[in-house]
Amino acid sequence: MSDTHVVTNQVPPLENYNPATSPVLAEALIREGGEWGVDEVFELGALGGGAQAQRWGELADRNQPVLRTHDRYGHRVDEVEYDPAYHELMRTAVAHGVHAAPWADDRVGAHVVRAAKESVWTPEAGHVCPISMTYAVVPALRHNPELSATYEPLLTSRIYEPGLKLPTTKAGITAGMSMTEKQGGSDVRAGTTEATPNGDGTYSLRGHKWFTSAPMCDVFLVLAQARGGERSDGGSSGGLSCFFLPRILPDGTRNRMFLQRLKDKLGNHANASSEVEYDGATAWLVGEEGRGVPTIIEMVNLTRLDCTLGSATSMRTGLTRAIHHAQHRKAFGAYLIDQPLMRNVLADLAVEAEAATMLAMRMAGATDAATRGDERETLLRRIGLAAGKYWVCKRATPHAAESMECLGGNGYVEESGMPRLYREAPLMGIWEGSGNVSALDTLRAMATRPECVEVLFDELGRTTGQDPRLDAHVASLRAELDDLETIQYRARKIAEDISLALQGSLLVRFGHPAVAEAFMASRLGGQWGGAFGTLPTGLDLGPIIERALVKG
Repeated sequence: MSDTHVVTNQVPPLENYNPATSPVLAEALIREGGEWGVDEVFELGALGGGAQAQRWGELADRNQPVLRTHDRYGHRVDEVEYDPAYHELMRTAVAHGVHAAPWADDRVGAHVVRAAKESVWTPEAGHVCPISMTYAVVPALRHNPELSATYEPLLTSRIYEPGLKLPTTKAGITAGMSMTEKQGGSDVRAGTTEATPNGDGTYSLRGHKWFTSAPMCDVFLVLAQARGGERSDGGSSGGLSCFFLPRILPDGTRNRMFLQRLKDKLGNHANASSEVEYDGATAWLVGEEGRGVPTIIEMVNLTRLDCTLGSATSMRTGLTRAIHHAQHRKAFGAYLIDQPLMRNVLADLAVEAEAATMLAMRMAGATDAATRGDERETLLRRIGLAAGKYWVCKRATPHAAESMECLGGNGYVEESGMPRLYREAPLMGIWEGSGNVSALDTLRAMATRPECVEVLFDELGRTTGQDPRLDAHVASLRAELDDLETIQYRARKIAEDISLALQGSLLVRFGHPAVAEAFMASRLGGQWGGAFGTLPTGLDLGPIIERALVKG
């Protein structure tokens, strides 16, 4: 072979590694009550970092879903065809309980173990959407005990059975939700889809939904305006309500849910986000008429948790790829990982990923406790998750960009996987409420459940006196919350400062000293620039980078 074709100084493929070897994730899993699931998480992590699963992820993303509205005879079928790799990803996730399995597991820490599993199942993000919605739908469905008794065992089943069939004849089902409309977006109360009672306990839905992810799910929760219904006490109510809508009706016919088109999105390509019209679709009321938002609010909280987890996972994934590249790539006579400025960048990225992971897993622990009736943890989650969803998701996109830049031009090509990670990063900040919605929800938590503020400061008080920079930040936060005059204008800053306070407190209590000091000096101490890689001198970067090295 000619010397011009000899390839040198290229990085070997990153495969057959295990994301579950991340110390920050493993430590949080145990700390939040999921020690019994360590082996299960490690097993799934080995699959997620394996060459086979990575290949499934590439294929599912590249070969995007295709909508078939009619068959060759002209009959409406409204089906989406996926690459077989998508179904392999779904089958593996369901088999390992990344979906609704915790609702059938009464062990303490079941939701924490599930969160950790989602954090190590990293081949492709799009299929996690129906996985997440199937998890989140269960508590909302319980507002209709009869429906819950029938469908919850199928939602929690560890068998994935794709295809449109009568749900009750399948070994396992998946669930989606259909809330957003073109005229309202995040303002779901502005929806115009109407639900008319049929007199037999069912409703007919008519309207247009702007975003319905994963339209091949078996069942959906749909928000619609109830018109002329009757309450159980005989009175009339109406208003925005929550409905249960199956794709296949009990008589075996297809429900009148018509897929108009699939969205052409920036990323999340394997997930067939769709535009849907209901033209007399049959549905069942979940909860009371006019109580649609309170009925589905727990579903929204759970999907927001998954957004926070997903962003933290994105950070660790990008960091893993950046460090792998830096370990094997030489420039100017030395490996990148040994060069001072690159070490600053990698350590800074690692600090962000650790802080994000600790906060996300703390909210998973609070969620687990909340499902068992712990009022304190319920209140902490109420304010901490709203703020954390805002800040962690907001940090994911610049983190992905910097991680990609660590690979230089090699990171900009599709084969590196970094463009897919970068395209995916903004989604978590948009899904289930964009930045303003999450920040304002933080204020709403304080207004509707003022006790959560004292619970928050009780949590932060556990580190009082341990670091003056953290103490000063917490004191400043208290003053911010006491000033109500311009609080809505400052909502983003408040959500950010709550998140930084929680991250700092968690790092002081449980984090590695080197990571905690880097966080305090930069995020709270002001010794930081406007981009990653601007940590101050004098920090011990070795342990920070070492903790970010994943193993097989």
